[in-house]
Amino acid sequence: MSTETQRAADGAGPPRVVIADDQALVRTGFRMILAADGIEVVGEAADGDEAVATVRRTLPDVVLMDIRMPGTDGLEATRRILGPEAPPSPPRIIILTTYDLDQYVYGALAVGASGFLLKDVTPEHLAAAVRLVRSGDALLAPSITRRLVERFAQPAGRTTTLHRDLSTLTRRELEVLESLARGLTNAELAARLHLSEATVKTHVTHVLAKLQLRDRAQAVIAAYETGLVTPGSMDLPPSN
Repeated sequence: MSTETQRAADGAGPPRVVIADDQALVRTGFRMILAADGIEVVGEAADGDEAVATVRRTLPDVVLMDIRMPGTDGLEATRRILGPEAPPSPPRIIILTTYDLDQYVYGALAVGASGFLLKDVTPEHLAAAVRLVRSGDALLAPSITRRLVERFAQPAGRTTTLHRDLSTLTRRELEVLESLARGLTNAELAARLHLSEATVKTHVTHVLAKLQLRDRAQAVIAAYETGLVTPGSMDLPPSN
């Protein structure tokens, strides 16, 4: 079972959240918003080192991670939380940023973050985002991930953190992965490939499991970094 599927299956009860941000006012505001929606905040951190320690102590479902903090930043903290010493079902990490095309956000997605939020997010969107990623989804439209990849993806030929062997995928699974990378939703992908949405979801699950990816956000990045899709190639090839 993939990490995404396992976390979705384990998602009973309200999410447990850690908030990592160097601004106390931001942490307090987010805590109040989440508490009002029945979401438990089990810890707070003001820098990356504290975030790693707090996550290891409290084992939350979701981490709201500021990307730019003094000392150890959110990117390095994310890498350490989701690295080799991570528990079997590590937390889902949402990156908080002021900028929607921040190269650090791309780096965080590449090492396993599940998406990002701008800091001016509405209370309703914040609570919904926490519940969404805890359920096993990625917190951004593939088209937004694509914009990040096209701006910050590493040039071909360089070693990348998400190199995968695409030969394990069937022809249909490659089509699904390519379509995800180009920004299609499940509904759009189903229409294009003449499949049901349930079948599309099954293909997506197989792609994630075979490539050992956490969610759709990483799948999009993997498609670019393996050369299946190249930055700037926006048009979809005709479907058979």
